[in-house]
Amino acid sequence: MMIKVGDKVPEGTLMTMSADGPAPVSSDELFAGKKVVLFGLPGAFTPTCSARHLPGYVDNAEALKAKGVDTIACMSVNDVFVMGAWGKDQNVGDKVTMLADGSADYSKALGLDLDLTARGMGVRSTRFSLLVDDGVVKAINIEENPGEATNSGAEHMLSQV
Repeated sequence: MMIKVGDKVPEGTLMTMSADGPAPVSSDELFAGKKVVLFGLPGAFTPTCSARHLPGYVDNAEALKAKGVDTIACMSVNDVFVMGAWGKDQNVGDKVTMLADGSADYSKALGLDLDLTARGMGVRSTRFSLLVDDGVVKAINIEENPGEATNSGAEHMLSQV
């Protein structure tokens, strides 16, 4: 079942690359007491993700934070090493937290998984964005076409915060 506005985010653990190496990030640690923009995408280093989706959030990070967003997080069904390398490649710095959902467990818990097995990519995250306030979903944006990054992009999110 897909998460909807008013729902509490599910419990789960994602991974991020810290200065000391891979580190777990619990959903409570990510969302409790914070206003968070979480956006998910099919894969690191893929064309739409690298050209538009992630760069839009990097470019608009200050504007989102000026509107009260505490954390901007990018989640993909890739391993933590790939997400760490992609963050460096995209110069995210501390603007966006890069989160690995290596086995798609959190994407599935959100009901936002996408089966791309026929394209040789396995189960991935669909392209989406969520505005979450203290663990409760306030806005959800899902792309009809995963090759687009309009509805789930940072510019649209700015109008919702």
